[in-house]
Order: sequence, then structure tokens, then C-alpha cells
Amino acid sequence: MDQLPDADRPPSADRPTSSIRPEVTAASMTREGERPSATPNQVLAIVCIGIVLANLDLFIVNVGLPAIATDFNNAKLEDLSWILNGYAIAYAALLVFFGRLAERYRRDRSFLLGIALFTAASAACSAATGVAMLVAFRLLQAAGAALMTPTSIGLLLASFPPERRGSAVRTWAAIGGLAAALGPVVGGVLVMASWRWIFLVNLPIGLFALLIGWWKLPQVPGHDVPRPNAWAALLVTAGVGGLIFAIVKVNDWGWNSPGIGLSFAASIACLVLFVRQCLGSRNPFIEPALFKVRQFTGAALVMGPYSIAFGAMLFSAAVWEQTAWGWSALKTGLAIAPGPLLVPITSLLLAGRLIARFGVATVITAGIAFFVAGLVFWATFIGPQPNAALVVLGMVLTGIGVGLAFPTLMGVSASSLPPSSFATGSGVINMIRQAAIAVGVAIFVAVVASPTSPAARVSAFHRGWWVMAAITAVGLIPTFCLIRPIRPPRNVA
Repeated sequence: MDQLPDADRPPSADRPTSSIRPEVTAASMTREGERPSATPNQVLAIVCIGIVLANLDLFIVNVGLPAIATDFNNAKLEDLSWILNGYAIAYAALLVFFGRLAERYRRDRSFLLGIALFTAASAACSAATGVAMLVAFRLLQAAGAALMTPTSIGLLLASFPPERRGSAVRTWAAIGGLAAALGPVVGGVLVMASWRWIFLVNLPIGLFALLIGWWKLPQVPGHDVPRPNAWAALLVTAGVGGLIFAIVKVNDWGWNSPGIGLSFAASIACLVLFVRQCLGSRNPFIEPALFKVRQFTGAALVMGPYSIAFGAMLFSAAVWEQTAWGWSALKTGLAIAPGPLLVPITSLLLAGRLIARFGVATVITAGIAFFVAGLVFWATFIGPQPNAALVVLGMVLTGIGVGLAFPTLMGVSASSLPPSSFATGSGVINMIRQAAIAVGVAIFVAVVASPTSPAARVSAFHRGWWVMAAITAVGLIPTFCLIRPIRPPRNVA
């Protein structure tokens, strides 16, 4: 990926911040005793286990929602959506907070602590007896995932030389994107036994990651940096949560309801206070200097609308096939599978070559175009009669789009920053992504509402897919305006 000149990188501030600090590399790592050293590729493999856990569980629940609803006294879709959105909101809000906090301590131990918390919370989710209890344990899962994600980036940064970091990040992002998209497939298989297995499956994976990580991960020391502001984390959590609550409840309560108005007002107030803290504090939760980097800002502005549509796309596909067509969870997962399977193929075998030839802006544009084409195809052709070919073709288009857009955006955001800002910047991008995913699910639930007839259901889902196609297309604006169409060197992996 192309590197920005020093003049385009965020300047140091006169205030303490965790985003500008000396680079930690493999040469500065220490190890205790006789613990064997790990190669950069081994570190990548280990941290990818953690990112698979975090992303797989983001969507593995989708295909299990009907079974969970049946087990919990036919809970409403609006209530069930919080099983997804609660996780996404907490994950988003805690990514930067835990990432900054973990920078004070050894990265390998923080990463392993995140895996341990996620694994324990998964076991608790499998034993939940109601929607509220399941949502609560999903919040704990999200906390573990939020600790794993930025520390995995820190370990990659320390293990790979500068010239290989862009390729490593694309691999990390591609595997994470594949895991997120494969969630419905894996969930479809597990729900055949019980929806509780979609959480129990995390236990052996988590335990394996803990063992191999304790044995092989390098010891990356922490930094003497300020503690992140807990009040700012609470503000952004309340702001995003209030926004999603209002969107989900608008059909039940109506736009003129005092509750809806109060929720929107409280959300806006919290988000304004959060921005004020970032701009005016000597210890900002998010360093404003990051957004002085043109390409980083462009990647962030594209990631928002893209992730809104991505979350809604996977959610809608799983819900439509099971509720409108009456398919089993397994059949639903298998119909969705071609899209996820194309993500690593497109990203690892195609995106890098296209970037080298045409530049990142062109590849992101192509990814957005394919993703929009998949949504438009569904909105045009899917009807009340089951047709697996229509689902598969739409998933193929969106899968190619994800493989081109998502890893490229992650690579752009990472390579546009100096190494000292890499971990913090990746946390901000992931925070935007997870919050947008939750917003996307909420918007789709609000658009679809509760149709009373098959014809109304078809019309509602078509409307939802058209709305998501339009939202995705908005990402073309920052792509053309902010992400520079500079071609990287030919020898970049």
C-alpha cells in the first residue's frame, strides 16, 4: 500500500497522547526463559485465531435468531435485534478504550486476556434463559473481542517489517471479513443441534488460542501513555445506543412519540459531548490529528456507509430465507456460503494485483459497485417463491464487493498513518465499522417493520435493499474526493 509523505501525517501535539509514540518493533521485544520465538507469519496466524472468534460471533447468531425466538417464548424481532446490536455497540465503543488501555501493558498478555474473557462469556451465553440474559452475556463477549482486536494489530505491527505491514493487514482483514461473513454458514450447521452450540463452538477455539498464544507469542512491552477517558467511552456508547434504540422503536412508538424524540435528543447530546471531549481534552479519546490525514479520513468515511449496508445485508438474507421462504438454518447458511467464500479469494489473489495496477481508489470503487449490484439484484428479482439461484448470485456479487472493498479500506487506513499511530488508527476504523453495522441492522429492522402479508413482506424487503444500495453508493464520494488515486510501487505485496 502507498505510504503518505511525512508532511501528510498527523503532527505531534503538545498534549499527552497515545497516538504519537516511539515505534515498537520485533527488535525491541523481550522474552522470558526459554519460550520459543515466533516468526512474523506465526504471529499472524495466532492473532487471526482471535480475530476469527471476534468476527465469526458477530454474525453467527443471525441464522439462530428464529430458534432463539422460539425458545424464548416467541420474542419479537425488535427485541432479538439487540442480541446483535448490543454486541456491535459494545464492541465499537470499547475498541478504542481497551486498545488505549492495553497499550500500557504487554500486548501479548492483553490479547490473551481478551480471548479468555470472550471464551468465558461464550460459555455463559450458551446457558442463557432469556433475551435479557443473553444480551448481557453478549456484552461481555464484546468486551473480550474489543480487547483482542487492537492488541492483535499491535502484535502484527511489532512482528512485521514496515514493507510487509500492508500485506499483513490485508491478510488480517480478509480473514476477519471471511469469519464475519461465514458466521451464518457455521451457525446454520450448529443450529441443527441447538442454537446454544453457536456459542459453545467458541470454547475449543478459544482454549487452543490461549495455549498456542501463551507458548509462542512474542512479549511486546507496553508504553507509558495516559489512561483513556472512561467518560468519553460512556458518552459514545450512550450516543450510539440511543440512536439505535430510537431507530428500532420508531415503528412501535411513532415519530411523534415523546420517547422517540427524547432518545434522538439524548443520542445527539451524548455524541456532541463526545466530539467536544476529543477536540478539547489534553487526553482525547480519539486523537483529532488522525483525521488530518487525507486518506485515513477518506477510508473512515467510506467504511461507515459500507458497513451499514454490510450488516443489513447479512441480517436480511438470513431473516428472509427463514421467515419468508421457510428454509432451515442449514439451507440458509449454505445459500449464503458462496459470498463469504469469495472474500479471501478476491482479497488475497485479486485485490493486491489490482491495487498495484490501478490504485486503491479504483479498487474500492469496484468493490462498492459489486456490492451495490448484489443488493439491487435482490431488490429487483427476489420474490415470494423460493429460488436458491437468486440468493447465490446476489451473494456472489456482494462477496466480490466485500473482498475488494473491506481489506483495501483497512490497508489504506493503516498505511496512511505513521507506525506510531497504527494501532490507535485501526481501532478508530474498527469502531466506525462496528457502530455502522449496528446502525445498519437497526435501519433495516425499521424499514421492514412487521409486514402483515406475503406481498407486503416482499415489498418491505425490496425497499430495505434499495435503501442499503443507496447508502453504500454514498461511499463513492469520499473515495473520489479523499482517497488519492496514487498507484503503489510495483514490488508491494
